[in-house]
Amino acid sequence: MTQSGQPAHGDGTDGGAGVAGTIDTDTDVDIDLESAAFPPLVRLLAVVIVGGLAAFALWSLPALRGAQWTFPALATFGLAAVLIGWVGWWMVFSRTRFCYSEGGGGVIVQTWLWDKRVRAADVASFKIVHWPWFQAVIAPRILLRRKGGGITWVHAADAGLLVAFGESVVRAGAGAVPASLPEAPAR
Repeated sequence: MTQSGQPAHGDGTDGGAGVAGTIDTDTDVDIDLESAAFPPLVRLLAVVIVGGLAAFALWSLPALRGAQWTFPALATFGLAAVLIGWVGWWMVFSRTRFCYSEGGGGVIVQTWLWDKRVRAADVASFKIVHWPWFQAVIAPRILLRRKGGGITWVHAADAGLLVAFGESVVRAGAGAVPASLPEAPAR
């Protein structure tokens, strides 16, 4: 257990998917949720596809050795192999983490080819995209539009983590609606 009363990550109680919860503003509790970025089936498919491509490359090796290779062609195949392996690695090992502290607000971080990090206070609007009936193959995700004009997609196998971050965005006032809307001029 962590200090916040949540189960420790990787203790086997949540299957690695993280622990979903809501933000309780009546208590002074820090929230720390973590989840795999992609569902187990997606990670398995990534391993199978990358492994299949590697097996096909090894099977094709005798035929490829007899070909006339130019440097640009060889570099293209080498770069493609590195990129396929790199993306496959991050699909399997990418994690999403949401941290909330009463004084500091919420932050969501996804490890990926490059780490994605967004503070709740920096979000102008957000949209959670989650299709429960396809959750095994399509990871729940959140589209974050930043106040400075950027867009970031963050994936999490646990949709509750995304909902908790969305709640922290609302609490930070990023999605607040003005109390009174201006009247439209008469035509």
